[in-house]
Amino acid sequence: MADADSLDANVLTHDAALLKDAVRDAGALAQSMFRTELKKWTKGASSPVSEADIAVNDLLEARLRGATPDYGWLSEESADDATRLSRRLTWVVDPIDGTRNYLNGHDEWCVSVALVEEASPVLAAVFAPVSNEFFFAVRGQGTILNGKPVRATGGTALDFARVAGPKPMVERLTTGGDIKLHPRIGSLALRLCRVANGTLDAAFAGGNSHDWDLAAADLIVQEADGRMSDLSGDPILYNRREVTHGVLVAAGRDRHASIVAHFRNRPLA
Repeated sequence: MADADSLDANVLTHDAALLKDAVRDAGALAQSMFRTELKKWTKGASSPVSEADIAVNDLLEARLRGATPDYGWLSEESADDATRLSRRLTWVVDPIDGTRNYLNGHDEWCVSVALVEEASPVLAAVFAPVSNEFFFAVRGQGTILNGKPVRATGGTALDFARVAGPKPMVERLTTGGDIKLHPRIGSLALRLCRVANGTLDAAFAGGNSHDWDLAAADLIVQEADGRMSDLSGDPILYNRREVTHGVLVAAGRDRHASIVAHFRNRPLA
């Protein structure tokens, strides 16, 4: 990379290959356990987790941390280690995004992993094994889906049948008439990534999402000529002490600017 302070290109290339292989293998492991009898339990108030989440997390941790012991680690299924805050590079991991879908035998779940430098993602992989969608992005190099470049849709108009997210949030974009939203996508990472390949014009996260839900999808959207931010337009910062985020929107560059301008004039209560 041209900037002397940025991540060395050889390191980035090495880590990109490592990430691709690890996420593919993690997806294969998750798929091998899909629709089988699994031990499952609830953490926190209502968050489901299963032995598959833990097995995939263990595989990713062994492969990624094993190869990069100096990097930080932040995963939904690992105890938080505050030493990540002092690391320049940190893996941000959701072993199975959409665990509820996964446990109910529904197809839309994925493995989501990003490498974050300081507060911004530089590598990202999101793999949905059932639909065979493998999104991959490297900072400054674009987004690919199954090896082919993809881009978010252009323009500013909204076809609400191509917008996904909480209906009350989306309804704030229009002043009249009932809207028909795109069917719910239970994996937040996958919902956001489908902006990157033009399946969706826009996608919202309704609040209380976490770094591991977002970091990989964020880079994937950005590198597909899209934008992802909070409703004020401010970028999302990762690997901070607080890893929970509020309402967010992802869309192609021009549409995103239009949506942010709309909410700037009509802020949420």
